Amino acid sequence: MDLILLFKAFIQGIVEGATEFLPISSTGHLIIVGDLIGFNDDKAKVFDIVIQLAAILAVCWEYRRKLIYTALHITNQSKSQDFVLNLFIAFLPAALLGLVFHEQIKEYLFSPLTVAVALITGGIAILAIEQIPLKGKTVSIDAMSHKQALKIGLAQAAALIPGVSRAGATILGGMLFGLNRHTATEFSFFLAIPIMFAATGYDLLKSRQLLSVDDIGMFAVGFVTAFISALVAIKFLLRFVATHDFKIFAWYRIALGLIVIWYFN
Repeated sequence: MDLILLFKAFIQGIVEGATEFLPISSTGHLIIVGDLIGFNDDKAKVFDIVIQLAAILAVCWEYRRKLIYTALHITNQSKSQDFVLNLFIAFLPAALLGLVFHEQIKEYLFSPLTVAVALITGGIAILAIEQIPLKGKTVSIDAMSHKQALKIGLAQAAALIPGVSRAGATILGGMLFGLNRHTATEFSFFLAIPIMFAATGYDLLKSRQLLSVDDIGMFAVGFVTAFISALVAIKFLLRFVATHDFKIFAWYRIALGLIVIWYFN
């Protein structure tokens, strides 16, 4: 058993889980850290897809009561039906654009320089949005409108560019479109479920020839660490948004982007 490979899997698992739901871009961090530790070949890219699934399962576990309740009442309760419809509406823009431009995004945009530019641009955008006196009148997911869901879905589509951050796009988009900070954060978690299950399933199907029984140990280490660290990150973010804005993440993004540009040039 290659202990160095297992250690790299452990590191990447923590990176994925810790960054997936924060507005700092998990894909960007995986690309950067993967380059730094020499874990960026084709098999590593499949590994990154698998550990994203672990992060999504952490959301499913954290919100299992809401998901089970919705599933049990989807046929006879308008509140549950509206919740699912809003997720579907918000899911569509990124899903359709991702399907059409998947190959181009993978070929041309998955690089440290692209990530660095997106990190800096996103950080500046967060600082600008935090200066706006947003009202945030929608204080629960069940109070969201279909129009708000569509607008958040369009914002999420920007995160197809590595480094933008799906969480950042959906949370800040939600705040711009009338959700309070906590509701925008929770909807971002729920919206991650369909979009990332779809993306993960599609990528795994296309890369199935790279999967091997010999790599079970590596995948298991990454999966478990990504699941646990994602659970910690979810709980942390929900507590954080109760009393803080996102400026700290903006400055982190800008600093990291500048470091990446310096390091890789």
